[in-house]
Amino acid sequence: MDNQYLHQLSSSTNWLPGATHLFSAFSVPFNQVQYVLLGESPYPRRESANGYAFWDAAVHELWSPTGLSTRVNRATSFRNLLKMLLLAEGLLQYPLIRQQDIAQIDKQHLVQTNAELFQQMLKRGFLLLNATLALQPQQTPKHDVRAWEVFIHHLLTCLLQKKPNISLILFGKLAHHTINAMYYENINKVNTLYAEHPYNLSFVTNSQVLALFQPLHLLRVRA
Repeated sequence: MDNQYLHQLSSSTNWLPGATHLFSAFSVPFNQVQYVLLGESPYPRRESANGYAFWDAAVHELWSPTGLSTRVNRATSFRNLLKMLLLAEGLLQYPLIRQQDIAQIDKQHLVQTNAELFQQMLKRGFLLLNATLALQPQQTPKHDVRAWEVFIHHLLTCLLQKKPNISLILFGKLAHHTINAMYYENINKVNTLYAEHPYNLSFVTNSQVLALFQPLHLLRVRA
């Protein structure tokens, strides 16, 4: 990686998710990785950014008596991700994905917190990365993404050499660009899913995304 960029990070604390969380996503053991889910950048809020893509650390309870919890409703990307999982689980039927429709679901056997949901993902081998692992407030996300391309390139090269059957899941334009800008002349040989970022409402009903997550039953409590 570029030495000047790394010096900027090491000499400042004004970036997210911060040094202590920078590599949190690598808590998944190498031999357990089944999916690499690549998002765009860390959340731009310190209370939300924890080093895992799409895991908003500021969100705790998922549900409320009226449907989704207040914090979930305020987090557009995560709200759409959760609605997609409810559709994949067969607990909602499009177009009935409103708060009142979610309120009617029996949630007794569902995960109750955001941490429980993402622990389910980690146990199923999701490496939850962003195209840039760091977000500097004085820079655009694209600037940080360019700086991390070489890191992502070597990481995926290593993973795919040792585990060629892993799946790449790319959510958003920056994730798409990161993969396409690298060495992937052979990308068609890799099991890859391209989709819009979850902040787009169309993500909720993306048939390819639903097909991927339906058999995983991430919302179901496991004994």
